[in-house]
Amino acid sequence: MKLLGSSLYKMLGFRPTGDLGPFTFYTSQRNAIVFFPKAPPLNPPSYLQTVQRNRFRRAAKSWQALPELEQQNWERISQTAKLTITGYNLFVWYFLRDGHQTIQAFQDRYGIQVLPLNWSVEYSP
Repeated sequence: MKLLGSSLYKMLGFRPTGDLGPFTFYTSQRNAIVFFPKAPPLNPPSYLQTVQRNRFRRAAKSWQALPELEQQNWERISQTAKLTITGYNLFVWYFLRDGHQTIQAFQDRYGIQVLPLNWSVEYSP
């Protein structure tokens, strides 16, 4: 169902996406805000969905295990490189994609150390 007066909501900065309360919101191709009642999945998650969800859980737990100074360094390198993502998102990307060369290039270019020397032993995905 299309949200009435969706342009007014956008003008006020209300642009919901995903699940919000009992509804799921998204923006259609025609740039209208659409919502419908949230429905539970009909089937249990597949094996591959479970694997992927567990990978994200491990990434989040690894982030939480980082000392605050290292988390701040991830944020600083993200801002210094003028990326449009947060340091946490950069960390998750690195964790899931094994972007060691990219992160090493950022470290070399900006002089901000985010990967410990024993990274592959401590935090390997």
